[in-house]
Amino acid sequence: MAKPRIREAGPDSAATPPQYPIESVDNALRLLLLYAEQPAVRLTEASGYLGVASSTAHRLLAMLQYRGFVRQDPDSKAYTPGPALTVIAASINRRDDARMRARPVLQKLNIDLNETITLARLEGRQVNYIDSIEGTKTVRVISRAGQMMPANCTSTGKAMLSVLSAEELRRLFPDERLKTMTSRSIATRTELEAELERIRRRGYASSTEESEEGVASVAVAVPAHGGAQYAINVSVPLNRMKASAKSQFTTALQTAALELEALLG
Repeated sequence: MAKPRIREAGPDSAATPPQYPIESVDNALRLLLLYAEQPAVRLTEASGYLGVASSTAHRLLAMLQYRGFVRQDPDSKAYTPGPALTVIAASINRRDDARMRARPVLQKLNIDLNETITLARLEGRQVNYIDSIEGTKTVRVISRAGQMMPANCTSTGKAMLSVLSAEELRRLFPDERLKTMTSRSIATRTELEAELERIRRRGYASSTEESEEGVASVAVAVPAHGGAQYAINVSVPLNRMKASAKSQFTTALQTAALELEALLG
């Protein structure tokens, strides 16, 4: 039987192998990569491809099946992609689609304000920064695109959390103590709830060195389809967040949020 053709690694194929590799994890990931090349994998194919005994391949596939990454066809007994892979792929596609749709709005804000503009999505208790455009000033906040941060520590996160009901918020944060990033981060749920009420009244969220020293930001929430939530943000060095600048940023963000709601809704 011909060995399936597949790249032995993902996009980071030039990376140095980890110092302490876990063979079983590596084999499971290699099995998942097979689905980029073929729609189904039989036990004998998995065993031959990995160079392991059929019993070992079966245990790996059984664990992947348990976690929903593969499913076994009852007739052919071959393993096909499971719902977990579909959910992951759909989530990535949604983020990419949102980024492409929102890009023109971010670009316009970036030109108008010449500061770093960021689009973020709420994922559980985390903020996922899905796109960012830096300003051109010598001293500026760098892009956070691709990073994840605790929602309670960022203006984008607080803006999105402010859209949630009290019940939804408590499901997300069942404990009183919260994860922090700096000494100025919101550290308790009680403090967070009070801050979110203020955000609802004024229509925007702000952060002063809550995720990074020397950085201030303003953000506005952008509710979108399927319950997904986004926020758009302006981040600047702390000394540039004057009252007049904050007012200008907030007005620009609120206008952009209306455009984005139509694009992402």
